[in-house]
Amino acid sequence: MTNRCMKAVARLVALWLCVPVALVCGQKLRNTSKVDADAGKQIFKSACAACHGGDGRGTPKAVSGFEPPRTFPDFTKCDQTTPEPNSAWKDVITHGGPSRGFTEIMPSFGEALTSEQIDNVIEYVRGFCRNPHWARGELNLPLAQATEKAYPEDEVILRTAVNARGAPGVANEIVYEQRFGVKNQIEVSVPLTFRDQNHIWFGGVGDTVLGLKREIFSSLRSGSIMSLHGEVIAPTGNRLRGLGTGTTTFGMFGTFGQLFPTNTFVQFQGGADLPVHTELAPKSVFWHTAVGQSFVQNHGLGRLWSPMVEFLGDRQLTTGAKTDWDVLPEMQVTISRRQHIRANLGVRVPATNTAGRPVQVVFYILWDWADGRLNEGW
Repeated sequence: MTNRCMKAVARLVALWLCVPVALVCGQKLRNTSKVDADAGKQIFKSACAACHGGDGRGTPKAVSGFEPPRTFPDFTKCDQTTPEPNSAWKDVITHGGPSRGFTEIMPSFGEALTSEQIDNVIEYVRGFCRNPHWARGELNLPLAQATEKAYPEDEVILRTAVNARGAPGVANEIVYEQRFGVKNQIEVSVPLTFRDQNHIWFGGVGDTVLGLKREIFSSLRSGSIMSLHGEVIAPTGNRLRGLGTGTTTFGMFGTFGQLFPTNTFVQFQGGADLPVHTELAPKSVFWHTAVGQSFVQNHGLGRLWSPMVEFLGDRQLTTGAKTDWDVLPEMQVTISRRQHIRANLGVRVPATNTAGRPVQVVFYILWDWADGRLNEGW
């Protein structure tokens, strides 16, 4: 990469990281202060149990008088409560249900309780989930464009990459992810690519990916989470058109995420792709790293901004092959008030072996479907 290109990328990265800092610098998502669950219990019993029940399961309809779907959440269901970070709970308690697109039945307690008292209540309510093996939502780090995250999730992602330099082309991908059990996730990915070949556009489905992720370690105290992932890449794309490899490929990789008390985060992914027929597609290895920082508006309870930069290395395991390095500055931002709809925009720039490798504008829309329908939470 030329010095001019390197300077341009550096300026872009600096802009990506500094603009949100001026807007919301200093806010924290991860609560590192001491909390008192016993004090929270007293507040819950006096102010919350009338609706949410003394056992956290919600007051029965016969007692509350509310008709479905205005029912109360069951705090004992770990699959429903652990994916939510404390910041989401605090927003609802402080500003009421409508602040996150929930029912107006949930009142605001921002004037009745201090910030510390709300933290104590949240700590007590967390105790209704009796299984400590569920990874907490704080470890569900912002999704980077190319670096997979370790947290098992329920998401649908629509990705698009447009060649801004080099041969014209548009690559799309639909990813469906569903969590099952405490630590597992299945994934299905279907690419759809359009290319200009000799001034003639063509398109089609690429190679379909079927994957399985398993979280093997997580700790909110240390801010760490680690997972292993295996996948089968089926040769559903047309190899002659450049839409697929023409052979079944087995992929394996590990992912690791680290969240710091300042809400800086680092994510790593490393693995290999092993095709069955190496005469059609070579074996390859890759290692990806994403570094970012999350900022929240409105005293830590509003829209979430997550600027990131990725460093992407890929290498084919053939004689004389060189490692391709890319730099990818990007920005993720929550769109819905519930934060279950997010968008990410970035630019992927080749840093080495640039001949024949395009600069790409990359974009995705993410829907965390377990948090609500597309038309909810706005």
